[in-house]
Amino acid sequence: MSLKTVRIGTRGSALALKQTNWVASQLKTIYPGIEVEITIIKTQGDKILDVPLAKVGGKGLFVKEIEEALQKEEIDLAVHSLKDVPTVLPEGLCLGAITEREDPRDALITKNNISFSQLPPDARIGTSSLRRQAQLLHYNPQFSILPLRGNVDTRLRKMKEQNLDAIILASAGLKRMNMADKISEYLSPDIILPAIGQGALGIEIREDKKWLDFIAPLNHLPTALATKSERAFLARLEGGCQVPIAAYAVYREDQIEITGLVADVEGKRFFKETLKGAAEAAEDLGQKLAEILLKQGAKEVLAEIYANNS
Repeated sequence: MSLKTVRIGTRGSALALKQTNWVASQLKTIYPGIEVEITIIKTQGDKILDVPLAKVGGKGLFVKEIEEALQKEEIDLAVHSLKDVPTVLPEGLCLGAITEREDPRDALITKNNISFSQLPPDARIGTSSLRRQAQLLHYNPQFSILPLRGNVDTRLRKMKEQNLDAIILASAGLKRMNMADKISEYLSPDIILPAIGQGALGIEIREDKKWLDFIAPLNHLPTALATKSERAFLARLEGGCQVPIAAYAVYREDQIEITGLVADVEGKRFFKETLKGAAEAAEDLGQKLAEILLKQGAKEVLAEIYANNS
């Protein structure tokens, strides 16, 4: 391809820049001599730092302004954490590539570097994620969950200031920031099922064959198929950050195995199932799993949460 300059849009956080610089370096390796310009775009999610995301509402808190720049052709590509990308994209835009997934698990960071099973029964745990909160309280209703936002350094500081026993962050972000040494334990998906798309990067482009071909070498098919199934699950449930929804799919030998979860915020009503099927039916599998949970009672839980947040 004969492009000389590629303009990439991203959020300005240290992690977002690390991820974008990685994409830029991959492109420079694939297309020697290409110039990459990185444009930092402040999103609504970056501006509202003192309110839990579940209370901010709306979808696309960390992508909307970047997508607008893409539509206006101010940038050529956008690099997102896939878990931030809504399942419905603006007209004329698409996910051109999904990169190979980093560790999808959640990571536990504890005060005295103890394991999850060693936490006191009434442990004070910091997280603003309703997905994590619901699963923690389902595991142990005595846990005390406290809101926690900000970048990794801010959260680590707040952990000390607020005398928290533990905080939970995505392993992928910690690894990309070379901070894996802070992790006390990688939490099995059996304990906490990850966010949809967690660990993968989504590269958004305008629907244009030129850009699809350009970005195609960065697409990792096993990750793309697995996350396609997860995102179909989320789309069927019409979920956003106000709802405790999780899903994790794995691609093995042309098969997809997906586990999905819907819960209330206290983790009392808890619906979790696993399905396995052919990889080419990844999307159908995600939708089918959502239907199973809806019939089990997730429909009522979601209706209540949406009514309370409307």
